[in-house]
Amino acid sequence: MLKAVKIRLYPTTEQKESLAKSFGCARWYWNYALNACVQHYEETGKSLKMTVYKGLLPQLKVEYP
Repeated sequence: MLKAVKIRLYPTTEQKESLAKSFGCARWYWNYALNACVQHYEETGKSLKMTVYKGLLPQLKVEYP
């Protein structure tokens, strides 16, 4: 049997800002990785592996703090 629990959060103002920054960074990285995937596929006809995407992240954290 599957069960579900619904939870409603009421973050403070500081928490809202932190969540907005985190979601914004995640959205930016998703779009960056998607663009890299599309460009690589157009050039080679093959998709990138997950390890390539994970390898990009530390470098991007330094470039875009």
